[in-house]
Amino acid sequence: MKLLYRPLGMLFGALGGFLATAIFGQIWKLVAGDKEAPSATMRNRAWTEVLMAAAIQGAIFGLVKAAIDRGGAKGFQKLTGEWPGDEED
Repeated sequence: MKLLYRPLGMLFGALGGFLATAIFGQIWKLVAGDKEAPSATMRNRAWTEVLMAAAIQGAIFGLVKAAIDRGGAKGFQKLTGEWPGDEED
């Protein structure tokens, strides 16, 4: 049954990436007032701005990934009665 979860987990991960990107874009607009967050290779952006954008983006992606992974695992367990992830020793 755990093998069945792998494709679902990949699908949820892709959807989570799209969701996290949209959330980050909206938050960056609020925080910085810019439509586009700076990338590390943008010449005219300051180090602090680039690093701030990266930190916010990383936090949002981590949060969204954990929420989607956990929700998917709990839903799979509810449907199948089997936990699809790791077990603690």
